Amino acid sequence: MLSAVSTYRNRMKLYITPGSPYARMARIVVLEKGLSERVDVIVAQTRLANSPYYRINPSGRVPYLVRDDGVGLEESALICDYLDRIDGKPAFALPNGNAAWEARRLEALARSMLDGIAVWGRELARPPDERSPTILQHEADRSRRMADLWEQEIGHPRMSGALNMAQITLACALGFEARMPELSWRPDHPKLGAWYDRIASRPSFAATAPPGPTPDGRQTRAARG
Repeated sequence: MLSAVSTYRNRMKLYITPGSPYARMARIVVLEKGLSERVDVIVAQTRLANSPYYRINPSGRVPYLVRDDGVGLEESALICDYLDRIDGKPAFALPNGNAAWEARRLEALARSMLDGIAVWGRELARPPDERSPTILQHEADRSRRMADLWEQEIGHPRMSGALNMAQITLACALGFEARMPELSWRPDHPKLGAWYDRIASRPSFAATAPPGPTPDGRQTRAARG
């Protein structure tokens, strides 16, 4: 179990980009766990040659958490789990027994949708003459199939119970529509839309809502983490 009281004076540092759905997951956990007094959220400069951020995290990805002992953690699932457990009272841990498999199944489905949308967003962020029509079509088709699937799965009790990582992951995937209007998942998915509207009104989700597209219509890449 992680200690609930840090033995270090330094605050943790969470490096993010405002448009990253992966970083948004970690930001939501910070707010839900009441860790704002322990975690500084810092906007990183990514996809920029010679960015000083690369000296902190050589991969250049977000989110990236520097613990109060100076050790860095990369990958959103790892960071969210660490932040959830740091007080010794995990709120988003998997249930016991066979229920854990169902929880993991839903979380994997949500992550699959998020990962596909992130690939789509990164491709759209390229200059038009560098985009792959094959990738764009593949990810657009995948997102529609996943929205169809979630229209059926969203009635699962775990998606309406206490907040969990499947809910957070799915909401961050769907919320990327604000950044990438091409996603347009709402038509023909009324149950999914109603679910999203409810969870999006939660303070932690409202406070971390992604910015809209850039003025030139291109999206900042959905940095993977």
